[in-house]
Amino acid sequence: MSKQISLRPSLKTVLKTSTVAGLAALMLSTGIPAQVVQSFAEPVKVTAPQVASFGDVVDAVSPAVVSVRVQSDVKPVSNEGDGNSFNFNFGGRGFDDLPDDHPLKRFFREFGGPGGGQDGPRADRGPHRFGDRDRDGKRRGHMRPTSQGSGFIISEDGYIVTNNHVVDDGAAFTVIMNDGTELDAKLVGKDSRTDLAVLKIDNKDNRKFTYVSFADDNKVRVGDWVVAVGNPFGLGGTVTAGIISARGRDIGSGPYDDYLQIDAAVNRGNSGGPAFNLDGQVVGINTAIFSPSGGNVGIAFAIPASVAKDVVADLMKDGKVERGWLGVQIQPVTKDIAESLGLAEAQGALVVEPQAGSPGEKAGIKKGDVITALDGDPIKDPRDLAKRVALIAPGTETEFSLWRNGKSETVKVEIAKLEADQQASASSDQATPDEPQSSEEELADLGIAVSPSDDGTGVTVAAVDPDSDASDRGLKEGDRITSVNNKEVKSADDITKVIDQARKDGRTKALFQVDTDSGSRFLALPIDQG
Repeated sequence: MSKQISLRPSLKTVLKTSTVAGLAALMLSTGIPAQVVQSFAEPVKVTAPQVASFGDVVDAVSPAVVSVRVQSDVKPVSNEGDGNSFNFNFGGRGFDDLPDDHPLKRFFREFGGPGGGQDGPRADRGPHRFGDRDRDGKRRGHMRPTSQGSGFIISEDGYIVTNNHVVDDGAAFTVIMNDGTELDAKLVGKDSRTDLAVLKIDNKDNRKFTYVSFADDNKVRVGDWVVAVGNPFGLGGTVTAGIISARGRDIGSGPYDDYLQIDAAVNRGNSGGPAFNLDGQVVGINTAIFSPSGGNVGIAFAIPASVAKDVVADLMKDGKVERGWLGVQIQPVTKDIAESLGLAEAQGALVVEPQAGSPGEKAGIKKGDVITALDGDPIKDPRDLAKRVALIAPGTETEFSLWRNGKSETVKVEIAKLEADQQASASSDQATPDEPQSSEEELADLGIAVSPSDDGTGVTVAAVDPDSDASDRGLKEGDRITSVNNKEVKSADDITKVIDQARKDGRTKALFQVDTDSGSRFLALPIDQG
């Protein structure tokens, strides 16, 4: 009688087998083929260094990051009228100006009302109005939520930093803490030029809040880690991580653009939220995203801590920001412009026009001057000049270094206060150029023809060779040339004389000031041919 092999080892034997290797040995001892046993390999073991977690940073800073809910006063319709019309005002914006995905717009689209279907469930209920009546019988508006964003606490008594565009036009503000607690807040001040605002929690209980501090963003390098915490899409505290992908970004939002570009996932609702370094300090305030689709595509922009720190301090002090004002229209100094002016480097800010009555004009700054330094410190470009002038206290006398007529000069300017209707780099609209006159003169070397202007100011461009450098640099028929190398011109002969002198001086380009429909600017044209 043959011996029967049991494939069921005792429980005691199995319990002794604690490893895959032990199990394989047991299986071999029971007669299971080796090919089957080999399929029970050891699990993969990774011995590479583990990536550090952001958990410690998030645990520390999360109590200081808040969601900001903004409500605006919705104005009711007046007592007059047919009673069937609506007059909604969402924070100064009409119904049609609300985003398509705005909850109020979706509500009225479904239930009738402004922009909604005429067959909605409420359409058959007759005229209806919102708002209570005051003692005079007039209706008062109701508060309606209009926006949500993010913010962060910067003091133990509850001062909060967020974006101006989050709170703009708001009438009431609610702060939602990390633990879900809702607290009322008031607006302390806001600054549209840097898109910053400060709120203060109504701290009736004298609570001490967890708060965060600003980092020294001058030490921030491209490639450094950042952790963004905020309230995207109203979801509440959300954490994403990325790196600083660029510095000094100009996104065309104003003269003080100097954004950090980060690649952490930032979406709608993250506005006003902080971007932290790994020490838990705020290196930037998330304010904008580049997004063709409306969602995150990996490019976001944050206001640097160095900018925010000064603005926030001013807002906390008296609710507003005072900036210095020079009052000149400026443009960059390109390599061609620098060559035409005899400058060694393409840096500084070229003065297109000083504003009438401005501090710059009073001090003698003229069009065609290049501002090269402020109190001895070199100016890199117009943006650098605008930011540095803005930081000067009104009434301060400041020394500006200028490049004028091939040599350096200095002027002293008493900086004034920038008012609401003034710009850091102001420009004025130009009148439509006069129609070209019949007495055209050709400047073949430049590829243009010009004629005298009716008012005697400059010459009008009558024609431009499409294959010329003038055309490549944007000179167009109807533009007006007012000066060449900072010398006024009234005829083609005047232009020729200035260019001939520039050639004798060894210049290969000449600087033309041109008035167009959109304003005045300088451009450099080659003059070394002929």
